[in-house]
Amino acid sequence: MTEELSDRQKEIIEVSLELISEKGIQGLTIKNLAKRIGFSESAIYRHYENKTEILVSILNFFKYNIEKLFKAELNTERDAISKINNLLFNQFKIFTASPSLVAVIFSEELFRNEIILMNKVSEIMKNSFDTLTSIIKTGQEKGELRADVEAEHLAVVVMGALRLFVKQWQMSNHEFNLTEKGSELSSSINILITK
Repeated sequence: MTEELSDRQKEIIEVSLELISEKGIQGLTIKNLAKRIGFSESAIYRHYENKTEILVSILNFFKYNIEKLFKAELNTERDAISKINNLLFNQFKIFTASPSLVAVIFSEELFRNEIILMNKVSEIMKNSFDTLTSIIKTGQEKGELRADVEAEHLAVVVMGALRLFVKQWQMSNHEFNLTEKGSELSSSINILITK
């Protein structure tokens, strides 16, 4: 992460994610947070100015982890399909471990009046898209992936499928195993993008 969080800030983030998981982003308030943690609202304000700052911290945490994941795959010697499958699988694992992240990462509609949050989500999406496009272009150059479709369009197909699939999982109240069903989705994506 760009800045190191204190133990108290980490606790606030963890409890914030719990509240979001239970009540949605609207349920994350300083009052609810203080009540859940068991200290005063002013104690929360010593660490974060407001709810937006907490959400920025959550997005920074996700951004750091997802960028690390994407860069690691970009720099491996594996073929493009293996890299894409690993990226999808690892994202499914992240969301399974912390389902409330889905509510934050895919909530840009709720953030449209909060420029800092919109910018942070846009930055995460752009970085992921650029790295994925680079993996796809390399795969096309090596003859591993179909080259009759623009690399950027294939990246949209992969990222769009991931997004819709994770949202379906969220909307179903996690009624299916995201990583197991995600492997099936990855197999279908492979058929679409392989040469």
